[in-house]
Amino acid sequence: MGVLTRIDDLLRTAAPQVLGAVVRRYGDFDTCEDAVQEALLAAARQWPAEGVPDDPRAWLIRVAARRRVEMLRSETARRRREALPPDPVPEVRGDDELTLLLLCCHPALTPVSQVALTLRAVGGLTTAEIARALLVPERTVGQRISRAKQRIRDSGARFAMPPDDELGARLTAVRQVLYLIFNEGSTASSGARLHRVELSTEAIRLARQLHARLPDDGEVAGLLALMLLTDARRPARTAPDGALVPLAEQDRSRWDATAIAEGVEIITAALSSTRLGPFQLQAAIAAIHDEATRPELTDWPQILRLYDLLRILAPGPMVTLNRVVALAEVEGPLVALGQLATAAAEPALAGHHRVAAVRAHLLEMAGDLAAARDEYRLAARRTLSLPEQRYLEARAARLR
Repeated sequence: MGVLTRIDDLLRTAAPQVLGAVVRRYGDFDTCEDAVQEALLAAARQWPAEGVPDDPRAWLIRVAARRRVEMLRSETARRRREALPPDPVPEVRGDDELTLLLLCCHPALTPVSQVALTLRAVGGLTTAEIARALLVPERTVGQRISRAKQRIRDSGARFAMPPDDELGARLTAVRQVLYLIFNEGSTASSGARLHRVELSTEAIRLARQLHARLPDDGEVAGLLALMLLTDARRPARTAPDGALVPLAEQDRSRWDATAIAEGVEIITAALSSTRLGPFQLQAAIAAIHDEATRPELTDWPQILRLYDLLRILAPGPMVTLNRVVALAEVEGPLVALGQLATAAAEPALAGHHRVAAVRAHLLEMAGDLAAARDEYRLAARRTLSLPEQRYLEARAARLR
């Protein structure tokens, strides 16, 4: 791993911890978030030349605290100068990130703003990455983040865990945010790496904290199980040269059996004792895949039934695409191609590389290799992920 990549990973991991510590000390989220961003930029400029400090988080906290004081001094009268807080180094606490997550999901914010702000503050994603994750324009995401910070300031929200009677109202946004963070880590939407382990690991850690606090919440359990069952396949998802390996071609002996067993146990308990929800259904689908020791043993009819339920409980473009793939395994590629044509007309899927990739897969199954090759190439041109691009181009090359 190169020095710049290591520093980038370190900054992304440290960002929410630093922000949590600074906001807990000073309280004003808007100013603190700006100050932390400036500290991260300073580190990105200085560390490659000067070296990474012995305690990177403490360095970032000190710089962010100084930046915050400088911001306030530039905005307030000189007579208040002595009243400004001193420049201590707040310590990082274990629950800071979860508290920050719940603050970003404050009820004063709209659901879409909660998701965007939390992905920025807790997940460490850039505005462009958030836009790709949410399938909305980058400018829209920037506006949502700015409005969200303003509303948090205007609401007078404190950096503290909400009482139990308010916690439930924030959980829908919290779960969705963690899911999106995990997805970005599991399959990065852009760049040279397929995985960004720091994001998926952080999402799992925060999901564990939520599950420990709310053991009877079926959807929190479903979300944690889904993450574990998906992440268990990560060791087999890439070849030694970094190339993407599709599910059907993975060496299943490399899957993490411990994570699979834990995920299956969690989702089995949730399905038997809690109200059914979308994350539980997705975890159940992942469990069926993970329990198949060979691809041909996958219970596709059961997966299709689960997608039918998921389409009722939580319809969406990716659910539609995944159901089309399952349909092809059960009823054949021609039936699935007909449904894909309808799905591709949805605005959220217009021009999306996954539509072309699924169409290529179905055409290949149907034996139309020339058309499949064209669709694989189209999908490769549309994706921003270099591993996905290389995989799609390789699929096209095999069909000559």
